[in-house]
Amino acid sequence: MSSDDEYSDQDHGDSQRSIYSQSSFMTCVDSDEDICTEIDLPDRLRRFDELDEFAYTVLTADQIVQDQRNIIDEVNNVLHLSPQLTRIILNHFKWDKETLFEKYFESTPKEFFQRAHAVNPFSTPSTQCIKSPSTVSVIENLCGICYCPCDDMKGLDCGHTFCSACWKQYLANKTCSEGLAHSITCPASDCDILVDDVSFVKLADNMEVIARYQQLITNTFVECNPLMRWCSAPSCTNAIKASYCESRAVRCTCGHEFCFGCGENWHEPVSCAFLKRWLKKNAEDSETSNWIAQHTKECPKCNATIEKDGGCNHMVCKNVHCLYDFCWVCLGSWEPHGSSWYSCNRFDEDEGRQARQAQERCRSSMARYLHYYNRHMNHMMSMRAEHKLYASVQAKMTDMQENMSWIEVQFLKEAVDVLCHCRATLLYSYVFAFYLRNNNQKIIFEDNQRDMEMATEKISEFLEREITVQNLYEVKQKVLDLTHYCRKRRTVLLCHVREGYEKDWWDFME
Repeated sequence: MSSDDEYSDQDHGDSQRSIYSQSSFMTCVDSDEDICTEIDLPDRLRRFDELDEFAYTVLTADQIVQDQRNIIDEVNNVLHLSPQLTRIILNHFKWDKETLFEKYFESTPKEFFQRAHAVNPFSTPSTQCIKSPSTVSVIENLCGICYCPCDDMKGLDCGHTFCSACWKQYLANKTCSEGLAHSITCPASDCDILVDDVSFVKLADNMEVIARYQQLITNTFVECNPLMRWCSAPSCTNAIKASYCESRAVRCTCGHEFCFGCGENWHEPVSCAFLKRWLKKNAEDSETSNWIAQHTKECPKCNATIEKDGGCNHMVCKNVHCLYDFCWVCLGSWEPHGSSWYSCNRFDEDEGRQARQAQERCRSSMARYLHYYNRHMNHMMSMRAEHKLYASVQAKMTDMQENMSWIEVQFLKEAVDVLCHCRATLLYSYVFAFYLRNNNQKIIFEDNQRDMEMATEKISEFLEREITVQNLYEVKQKVLDLTHYCRKRRTVLLCHVREGYEKDWWDFME
C-alpha cells in the first residue's frame, strides 16, 4: 500500500472543510518507503496544542506532613490556639482556611468550638463541658467502661475519665478495626468531644496503633483537600498538590500519569463524568450483554427487558405502569390466543411490526454499545502488550551501544512512548465517541480517529517485527518519521476535541 493511499485526505462531500482535515497540514514524502511527515501545524491547532502548563507539585509522605504543619502554623498565627486544637477545627472545615476564618469571626467562641466538637479553650472551668451527671459514677475512681475500680484514670479536657486499659482498647479498636482517626470522640455516651493528637499518643501507648492513626490523619488531610490527590499507582505513597482543581494530566515521580480531577488513568479525550458513566455501564453490562441478547426479549408495549423462566408462553410484563399480556413466541397480544380462529403459528406482518421495531431498537442499542466496547477493550489489551516492548527495546538499545552512543539510540524509547500514548488516546476515544450524537463534527472526529489508528498500528507492527540490531541504521529514519507522524495525528485529534468543547460542537447523548 502506498503512502498516498494510506495517509491522504478523504473527501466526504462535506460543504465545509475543517482545519483538522489531514490535507490542511500533512504532506507525504518518499512514497517508495511509505513514510509520511507533516509540515508545521496551523496557528489555531498550535494554540490548542500549547496549553498553559498545569502547575503542580509531587509531595512525599514527609512533605505531606510538613505541608499539614505549615497550614496549622498559618492558622495559629491568627487564632493563637494549640496545634492539636487547630488540627481538629481545620479538619472540621476540610482544611479550608478561608472558611475557617470566616466562621470563626462571625460566631461566638462557644458556638464555633461546639460545632467543631472541641472544648472551648477560652471558657472558664465552671463553663467547660465537664462531667455530666449521667456519666459520673458514685465512686470517683470507677471506670465508666469496664466498671472496675482503678487508681490510674485518664481523660480529655471534657473531664470524662476512664482507666488506661480501656482507653488503649477503645482507641485501638476505633483506629485499627473501624479505620477512624479524626472522628474519634470521647467514650462517654453523651459527649461528642474529639480526641486530639497529643491525647491520642498518650492514651493509646502503642506504637503500631499510633502509626496507623498518623497514617489515617494524613490520608484525611489529602482526601479533604480539593487541591491534593493521592497518586493512584499501587503502593505509591506520594500525593499531587495543584494550585487549582481541574481535570488535567499529572505525572508522579514514580512515573504514573493520571487525571487530577478523578484519579483515573489519564483519559483525554473523554471527560471525567462520561468516563465514570462508562465504567459503571461496563460493570453492569459487559458481562451480561451477550447473554441478554440470546435469552431475553422486550415487552412489545414498554420495551422492558423480560426473561422467560418457565414453560408457559403467556407473559405478563412486570412493569407496574404496563402489565401488558403478550405471547412470548409472536410478541402479539395474548387476548386472541384462546380463540379458535387465531393462529399464532402463522406470521402476521401487521400484528408483529410494532413489536419487531421496538425489539430491533433495543438490539441495535446493544449492538452499538458492543461495537465501542470491543474496540475499547482491544486497544486496552494492545496497550498492555505494548508496555512489554520497553524491556525488549531496552535490550536492543544496550546491544546497539557497540556502534552508537546512548543518546543516539534513545529514538527507540521515544517511539515506544509515543506508541503507548497513542494507544491510550485511542482507547478513550471510543468512550468519547460512544456518547456522541451524529453530526458533521463527529464525522471529522472519526476520520481523525481512523487516521491515528492506522498510524498507530503501523508503528506498533514496525517496532515489534522489523527492528533488529543489524538493520538499525536502515530503519532509524523510518522509525523517526513514524514517531513524528503518530505524535502529530494524536495532536490533531486532541486539539479538535478541545476546540469542540470550547465552541460547543459536541452533542452528547444523555
